Amino acid sequence: MGLFKNNKKVGLIADIIRCDEPSYLIWKWHPDGTQPGENKREYAIRRGSSLRVKEGEVAVFVYKQKDGTMQDFVEGPFDAKLKTANLPILSSILGAFLGGDTPFQAEVYFINLANVIQTRFAVPYFDVSDYRHPDFTVPIAVRGSITFKIDDYKNFIKLHRLTNFNLEVFSEQIRDAVSRYVKNAVASASLTYSVPVVQLASKTEMINDEVERNLKQRLKEDFGVVASGIDIGVIDIDTSSEGYRELMAITKDIAMATIHGQTAANIEHYAESLRIQREEGQYAQHKATETANIGAYQIEKQAEVGVAGAEALGQMGANNAGGVDLGGGGMGFNPAAMMASIAVGGVVGQNIASTMNGAISGSGTIATPPPIPTVNYFVAKNGKPIGPFDLTKLAEMASMGELLPDSLVWKQGMETWNKANTVDDLKGLFPPSIV
Repeated sequence: MGLFKNNKKVGLIADIIRCDEPSYLIWKWHPDGTQPGENKREYAIRRGSSLRVKEGEVAVFVYKQKDGTMQDFVEGPFDAKLKTANLPILSSILGAFLGGDTPFQAEVYFINLANVIQTRFAVPYFDVSDYRHPDFTVPIAVRGSITFKIDDYKNFIKLHRLTNFNLEVFSEQIRDAVSRYVKNAVASASLTYSVPVVQLASKTEMINDEVERNLKQRLKEDFGVVASGIDIGVIDIDTSSEGYRELMAITKDIAMATIHGQTAANIEHYAESLRIQREEGQYAQHKATETANIGAYQIEKQAEVGVAGAEALGQMGANNAGGVDLGGGGMGFNPAAMMASIAVGGVVGQNIASTMNGAISGSGTIATPPPIPTVNYFVAKNGKPIGPFDLTKLAEMASMGELLPDSLVWKQGMETWNKANTVDDLKGLFPPSIV
């Protein structure tokens, strides 16, 4: 049975219901020769009409019945005459004809499921505070684009009236929703990522991911579209604003105070390093002197022992410790005192004998110490070597900025010129912050 009854009393030309628009999201069909809003003929579907729905499209028939507005959907690809035999989904509209002499009244909409719509959005300048200085705000603007398409067309129709659908108005609604999410994400990004507000552009990718994650579900639920991509192209800071200048000024002051503090600490550390090196050098020199003059040092100590022994003997004599007492008026013999005198005398004698033996054998001869070895380096300046300079002079040159970490130096035994901060002898001349 045909979808539309033959009406011999009225000769009507059949229509081809199709959409030939090159780019669209929602498009409303009108019979040939009619204009939107003209009369009811713009909804008249003549008998024998054909329906052509391309792949990626869906045709929606909206018509009225006694129980309300009805909708039928035909997904592409489809190309045939409207008959209940090949279009059973539309069988319910057969009863919609009025006496069989009036064409079927229905609005036909085409929904493009394949087309991806891209629209640009822009968030005008708004104040964003810095997480380090919440009292200072900087104006920031954001620009980008969003691409979306209709996925669940039945849900889309529930959310939006197809009648008088306007793509520009719809895109504006989506832009507004995207702008709100982008604005919130950018406003909190400084605190979220612990980044200065003037460096928010460095976190564009992370902000973009957060917006996509939160916005896609919202667009699907509220607008019935699927966002295939949200691209934040520019995060623009108003560098001419008063807020920007104030923030940069306070940031600069804090940075300079930090640099001064670090510099003072480095100088103190450098001075302490030089003091330790100086004391270690003096100690090493002292020990080297002792080693070179060990013979004289031994004679000196032995002489000190001999003098001490002699003084002890003299003291004992003064106290009559070694006298002989035979009784009667203090004359007698004291054995303990005599033994102590013999022992001390033995020590003194050994020391004196050892000293004499050393002098005779030549081992106690006081030798002249050899010169203290020094390290001298040449420094390359203006392509020519200058010097040589010892470590003391090089330290002075480093403190005056005449010797830098990357200055080339050379000493005897080195195969090539090397940077000063790579030579072990010279590393301590430069504060850690500039090595």
